[in-house]
Amino acid sequence: MSTDLFSVKGRVALVTGASRGLGKVFAQTLAAHGATVVLSSRRESDLRPVADAIAKAGGKADIAPFDVQDESAAVAAIKAIPGRHGRLDILVNNAGIVLRKMAVDTGTDEFRNVLETNITGSFVVAREAGRIMLQQDYGRIVNLASVMSVVGRASVAAYVASKHAIVGMTKTLAAEFGPNVTVNAIAPGYMLTEITEALQKNREFSELLERRTAARRWGRPEDLSGALMLLSSDASAYITGHTLVVDGGLTTVLAGA
Repeated sequence: MSTDLFSVKGRVALVTGASRGLGKVFAQTLAAHGATVVLSSRRESDLRPVADAIAKAGGKADIAPFDVQDESAAVAAIKAIPGRHGRLDILVNNAGIVLRKMAVDTGTDEFRNVLETNITGSFVVAREAGRIMLQQDYGRIVNLASVMSVVGRASVAAYVASKHAIVGMTKTLAAEFGPNVTVNAIAPGYMLTEITEALQKNREFSELLERRTAARRWGRPEDLSGALMLLSSDASAYITGHTLVVDGGLTTVLAGA
């Protein structure tokens, strides 16, 4: 199989939540493989070091700061991308937050805030990127799901609800946007990023995770690079509506326990 199938050289990619964690690694990975990457998060000051690092490594990066909860700002920023770069080929819909509280202690506004960011914000970004991709008759949308899209866990009700919703949205957008715009999702397991710092410090949880994961370790952001390149490139031309779980075997082992 030709390696050109996995190429993103010359493509233009938007990565939300690109200032840190998985989004930062996704942006760096796409840039390293030849894509021009438009970095987004709420604050330009957080994005500038990522853009500078990509440029220093020989890649191409631009900055388009917006809050995914601010619909008008998101719409304007995404509409501007083809004017600046000629097109928009890839969306990595990564922005998200987590709230760790038991359901009985979670306020309704707190619950709504998580859903507004993780699912409503993701929908707005995918919708606007989809408009552009449908006009150019090509696109790759990669939504960020989670192992919490396929299992449940105490203390993260809003997060679990939002990530289950991502899977449903992915399927529906795939049905609407085909045949040449694909919509898929990556469902990472527990990754060594800022969002899981509290869990990493919990020795009991960390040891349980390693026992229950076939890979016997936490995931690293770079473990998602292969899935990202597959779903962002022409290699996934006949894959759409799919959620690819990348969790070291965690959900498989749990399902068989």
